[in-house]
Parts: sequence; C-alpha cells; structure tokens
Amino acid sequence: MTLSPAARVGLAGAAVVGVAFGMARYAYGLTLPDIRRELGLSELVLGLVASATFAGYLAGLLLTGPLATRRGARAPTTVGGVCGALGAVIVTVAQSPWLLAVGAVLAGSAGGWVWAPYSDIVTRTVGQRQQSRALAIITTGTSGGLVALGGLAALAALGSWRLVWGGIALAAVAAAVLNLRLVPSTRPAPRPDGRRGASSLVRELRVPAAYSLVYFAAIVIYFTYAADVLQRDGLPAAAVPALYAAIGLTGVVAVATGAVAQRLGSSRVAALCLVAVAAALALLGLAGDSLVATAVSACVFGVGYMTGSAVLAVWTAELVPDRAGTAFTGCLVVGAVISVAAPAVAGAVIPSLGLGTLLVLTGALSLLSGVALMLHGSSGRGIVSSTEP
Repeated sequence: MTLSPAARVGLAGAAVVGVAFGMARYAYGLTLPDIRRELGLSELVLGLVASATFAGYLAGLLLTGPLATRRGARAPTTVGGVCGALGAVIVTVAQSPWLLAVGAVLAGSAGGWVWAPYSDIVTRTVGQRQQSRALAIITTGTSGGLVALGGLAALAALGSWRLVWGGIALAAVAAAVLNLRLVPSTRPAPRPDGRRGASSLVRELRVPAAYSLVYFAAIVIYFTYAADVLQRDGLPAAAVPALYAAIGLTGVVAVATGAVAQRLGSSRVAALCLVAVAAALALLGLAGDSLVATAVSACVFGVGYMTGSAVLAVWTAELVPDRAGTAFTGCLVVGAVISVAAPAVAGAVIPSLGLGTLLVLTGALSLLSGVALMLHGSSGRGIVSSTEP
C-alpha cells in the first residue's frame, strides 16, 4: 500500500511529536512526586529542574533554524529524536540531582527540535488543500503520546518511576526511525532578507505571540503540578496515569482544528482554548481531592491543550505561509521563555501561597486573556480559506 505524501508526513510527524511532547516533555511532572521522595529534593530544586527542561526546549527551538537552513527541515527532527532517547536514558539511571537535570534537559529539548520544522516540511511536500489537516494530525500526535505516557505510569506503579523514562527512550528511537523512513529530505530553504523579514514577522505575529505567552504558562503549570495535586490529596495511585490518558484521549478532537478554525477564525478558537484551560486549572486547584472534578479537569484540559497547540500551528502558517516554520518557531520561542520562568516562580511561591491558590490564579490569568482575545476579534480564517480562490 502506497501512502500519500500527506499521510507519510502526518504519520511520521505525529509519532515524533507524540514522543517529544506527549511523553518526554511532560514526563518530569508525572514522575515529580516519586523523584521528590527517592532523591529528597526541595520544592525550589524541583522547580528549577522543571525550568531547566524548558530551557532545553528553548535551546532546541533557537538551534533548529540554523540547522534547517544548512541541512534541510528534516535534520532537526532527527537531532530531536536522538536528544529525546539519550535524555530519557540518562534520567532512567540518574542517582543525583545534577544527572537528573542533564537528562531532563536533553529530553525536554526534543520538543524544540522537532515541532516547528514540520510546518516547513508540510508546506513544501503536501498540497495546499491538505496542509491544515496534516498540521493538525501532526500536532495531535501529542494525544497518542500522553495516552502512552499514562500506560507507562500505570506500569511504573507496579515497579519504579524509572520505567516511565525507559519506555520513553525506546519510543523515541522507534519514532526517529519511522521519521527517517517516511519523511523526505528537503533542500535548505533560501535565506530571507533578515531586517525586512523580521519586522514583517513581528507585525503579523503580535497576537499569536501574546496568545503563546499565556497559553504556554498555563499548560506548563498544569502539567508540572497535576500529578502532585492528585497525590497530595490522597487520591488512588491509578488517578495519575488515568489523568494523563484522559488528556490524551479527549485531545484527539484537535484533529478537526483546521476545519473549526476555518469556520470560526483562528483567534476565536485560540480564545476558547484559553477559557478551557482556565476551567481545568480552576477545577484542579479548588477540587483536586475529588475524582469527578479531576476527571472533568483532565477532559476539559485535553481539549483546550491539544486544540490550543494545533491552532497555533494553523494560525501561524495562515498568516505567514511562505515562512511557516519561522513564524511558528517565533511563537514557540515566546512560549518557551515563559515556560522556563513559570515553574521556577511557582516553586518559589508555593510555600507561601499554596499549590491550589497558584493553580486558581493561573486559571484566572488564562480566562481573562481568553476573553480579551475573543473581544479582539478574529485574526485569521484558516489555511484552507486563505489559500483557496
């Protein structure tokens, strides 16, 4: 059976992004309670390590452009697979905070290397009518990764948290091999006029960049502390892997992001995602001791998180179709910067504010930003509508 270019790129991209984002990037938050107990780390140190993982993600984002310019868009995705596998192996065997941090940073960098290049790969290898769907499928690969992460967490409950990271290492290798087999190697894109290109991007991406700032701060706080909330409130051990699996399963609806953005406008979809994430944070912060509340929180968050990621890819490709990867990277860099700061700030203020209050305040910020973005109006209509005659 011969797969179409859209199917080949979509399948491989979903696998790579699923491992890098759905597993490697958020496994630290999932295993944080067990890491705290085994290694005896303070809240401040745990927060700093969490921030360091996002610093690795930021480094990957910043290095992706130069590498893609020299070696083509597929090269960064290969590097990301190697970083994810190697980092996960190091965390698996880590016995000290320093080795743990090194492995977590490497694994966290995988997302920075792999996500944005697919915008360029899709726009250069997939027909215009299939581009929004392919981008949504690739981004929604994170849902599959989260489901797999939940399965690994359930397995680890019978043994050690290190099984989670060992499983991620194997999955990263498998995804990297699939990527090399299915995704064609593309020639490096020509360098744009630096000054004119930069000023144009800033104008086009002001609203998506502001969205990224709030969106990534909110989801980082949720993923870093969700497992901690459930364990602190004495819920059954199975609640943690179930929460991650629920996020992944409900997030599958993001496959339809391209079509929904075409109907409602990308900025309106993004605004609704911020409202959904806000509701999930509030439920977790106010009723984290309730199985029903945490289940609802996970399901609402899954929809807001995955659709929020997918709409950013669609939105930026719509606004700057000739430089989709660069535009997407720019917004991801904004999100990565806040992702570095958010866990460190959270670790510093939790002892005085309390974890529940932090979650509620973060949710309030997300809600207000969603309302502001909704009032701002639609800033885009979707890739398909903007490219069809």
